[in-house]
Amino acid sequence: MFENDLLDKLSRVHPAVPVVIFLPGIAVLLVLAANLTSFWPILGMFAGGYAFWSLSEYWIHRVIFHFEPEAGLGARFHWIIHGVHHDHPNDPLRLVMPPSVSVPLSSLFCLGFYAVFGTPLWYAFGAGFLAGYLFYDMTHYHLHHHKPRTQVGKWLRELHMRHHFQDDTVGFGISAPYWDAAFGTSVKKARRRAFTGGPSTGE
Repeated sequence: MFENDLLDKLSRVHPAVPVVIFLPGIAVLLVLAANLTSFWPILGMFAGGYAFWSLSEYWIHRVIFHFEPEAGLGARFHWIIHGVHHDHPNDPLRLVMPPSVSVPLSSLFCLGFYAVFGTPLWYAFGAGFLAGYLFYDMTHYHLHHHKPRTQVGKWLRELHMRHHFQDDTVGFGISAPYWDAAFGTSVKKARRRAFTGGPSTGE
C-alpha cells in the first residue's frame, strides 16, 4: 500500500499488540496506586481517567483524524494516519493504532497526568485513561472485523458503519457515542436533518 516497505509494515498491526503492550501497563499503574492510596480515590481517579479518554477519543477523531488538507505533505500525513482506514476499512491489520504512534502519545499524556495530579493520584488516572484507550481499540476492531451479537454492539456497529459509508462528518465517538449527542454530531441528528432539508452537522 505504501511505496516505503518499512512504513507499510509499521502501519500494519495485529489486534493483539495493544493488549500485550497496554494491559500490563494498566495493571502496574493500578498496583502502584493500590500501594500508596485507598480504594475510593483510586476508583474516582480511574473513572476520571476513563472519562478523559472518552472525550479525547471524540476530539482526536473529529479534529485531528478528520482534518483533511487538500494537497502536499499534510494530505499525505492525513492519509497515513486515518485516510487509509477510510479507504480500506476492512483491512484487519489496520484497525488498531500502531505502537509507533500509541506508545509515544500515551507516554506524553501520562507525563501530563503526572504534572497535573502528582504521585500517587496520576497512577489511577493514567490507568483509567489507558484502559479507555484499550477498550476503544478493541471495540473498533470488533465493530469492523466481527458481527456483534448484543444490542449495544449492533448499535455501535451501525453508528460506525454510517460514519464510514454514509456521512463521515458525524459519528466520531466510536466507543463513546454519547459525546456525539453532546456536541451535535450524532448520526441520528444527521439523518433527521437530511430528511428535513436542514444543514448538515459536523461543522
